[in-house]
Amino acid sequence: MNLFGIIEEIEKVDPEFNDRISPRRDAIKNMSSFGTKVALAAIPFALGDLFKKAYGAAASSDVIAVLNFALTLELLEATFYNDGLAASGLVKDTAYITYISNDENNHVKFLTSAITAAGGTPVTANDLAYVDFTAGGGKNNGPFADVFTNYQTFLAVAETFEDTGVRAYKGQAGNLLGNQTYLTAALAIHAVEARHASAIRYLRTSKYGASVTPWITSSATASNDTGISLVDANYGGATPENNTTQGGVNLLTLPSLEGSTTSVAVASAAFDEALTQAEVLAILVPAFVNTK
Repeated sequence: MNLFGIIEEIEKVDPEFNDRISPRRDAIKNMSSFGTKVALAAIPFALGDLFKKAYGAAASSDVIAVLNFALTLELLEATFYNDGLAASGLVKDTAYITYISNDENNHVKFLTSAITAAGGTPVTANDLAYVDFTAGGGKNNGPFADVFTNYQTFLAVAETFEDTGVRAYKGQAGNLLGNQTYLTAALAIHAVEARHASAIRYLRTSKYGASVTPWITSSATASNDTGISLVDANYGGATPENNTTQGGVNLLTLPSLEGSTTSVAVASAAFDEALTQAEVLAILVPAFVNTK
């Protein structure tokens, strides 16, 4: 759940938001000192109260709209895993998929509580025009039509969602450089998302014969290593996954265990590249979800 992207978006419609919450930063910072797991559990619970105190009463309609947008995305993820678990005989690795499903459903609960505490009305699944995990734009006959009957398709879509999530979190880091508290917590969440992505990739390869590594391994001509051309955009963007220049340094010219230079596969695998919010939205809407 991109709490920090939410804060960034709120600041766009309320430039004074950062000042409103300034007196409460120390409390959040102290919360994070208890460790990553405690911080990640506590921050969503505190979010609604933070907004309520920041605005004295109800938040503005623009702020509520930002929070509801985030909730819509969380509903998409939670619904995906819920539907997968509900599909008879589909999921073979029940424990892990259930774990992820629980995470996503908790995110929905957290944001719903935050919006309510801020004086708003949270969106529900009934407010969505459609959710179409076949990527069919609401017709449920898209390229992933067997997503809930073929476990390999389900895992491939899950992998793509998780990979995209990692890139989306990184896309917010630059906006948090001036706030150590939020940046530290955002990086912690980014790490959890990366572990989820890695685990699904490893599962696909170790148990089901997919030709992917636990990390994205690009080539000079292709950022997408899944072998599914339909998700090329998830691995592309302004800075695609096969980028080999970091901090102005061409990584291909550096020596490595391979020899005097470094391959594209190794250089690109060493870094995740960011996706902007606009790029993420272009991937999800209208293929997978749209609002009424």
